[in-house]
Amino acid sequence: MPCGVDVTRACRLWMQHVVDTHGGDLPLRPPGDLTIGAPSLGDVVAEHEASAPQPTTSPTSQDRTSIRATIPATSDDRVPGAVEPAMVPTAAAPVAPAAADPALSLAALREHIGVCTRCKLSHGRKQVVFGDGSPRARVMFIGEAPGFHEDQQGLPFVGAAGQLLDKIIENAMGLKRADTYIANVNKCRPPENREPEPDEVAACLPFLRQQVQIIRPAVIVCLGRVASSNLLGTSLPMRALRGRALTYEGIPVVVTWHPAYLLRTPSAKRETWDDIKRVNRLLGLPERPPVS
Repeated sequence: MPCGVDVTRACRLWMQHVVDTHGGDLPLRPPGDLTIGAPSLGDVVAEHEASAPQPTTSPTSQDRTSIRATIPATSDDRVPGAVEPAMVPTAAAPVAPAAADPALSLAALREHIGVCTRCKLSHGRKQVVFGDGSPRARVMFIGEAPGFHEDQQGLPFVGAAGQLLDKIIENAMGLKRADTYIANVNKCRPPENREPEPDEVAACLPFLRQQVQIIRPAVIVCLGRVASSNLLGTSLPMRALRGRALTYEGIPVVVTWHPAYLLRTPSAKRETWDDIKRVNRLLGLPERPPVS
């Protein structure tokens, strides 16, 4: 009810109008039908307001301020010495509500990305490699960027490094690839598989962060330095991040070697096995034999 309206007087005027119009023969209406052939209480109130003295000045309204979207930082127990993530615009990439169906939310995000031309990587790539796996995955693997085979097929981790990742998921975790979700910091292949440059990361990182927000996995596994540094916003090296209790937006993060590095340095498989055992403990999975 608008401020300043005499509710009692308004009700009395309305009832008097009804009695004067219909007398004792007020027509009955079905339940929920509020039309009785007379002005509504709202009409009477409006008439009362029209006849009431109007204020000489209108209330001063606050100026509207534009909302500047930022990339959320890691939680308070972030890595000591970590730098803040770069501020990048996210207004063009709406975040789906947390209560929405994650499959529909991911599909909407993929549709929003479209045939992306937001950075120079679009000039040489063949396909946007969005992500692959279960929208309700309890574990999410994050890599660097697509390679040749990923660019050809439009799926992440399908080359030699991807085949090794599949073995880790199956043999060291007892899961199937389809039980997990796999994505990259950048969705397009850099030329000659070079590292993504800062402006390229800035254009694409908001989409990865939204994928994490939509899926809300129980554990995130960062594969390699590029994924770790960009997700966590840190310049610390891999050996300073491995084995640390890290979180992103309240989600535990385990940093381990990229499968491509393991192909070049097989001796690091033992360290990766230790990292995956930590992932299993966080997920409540049973111990399994190490990857050969």
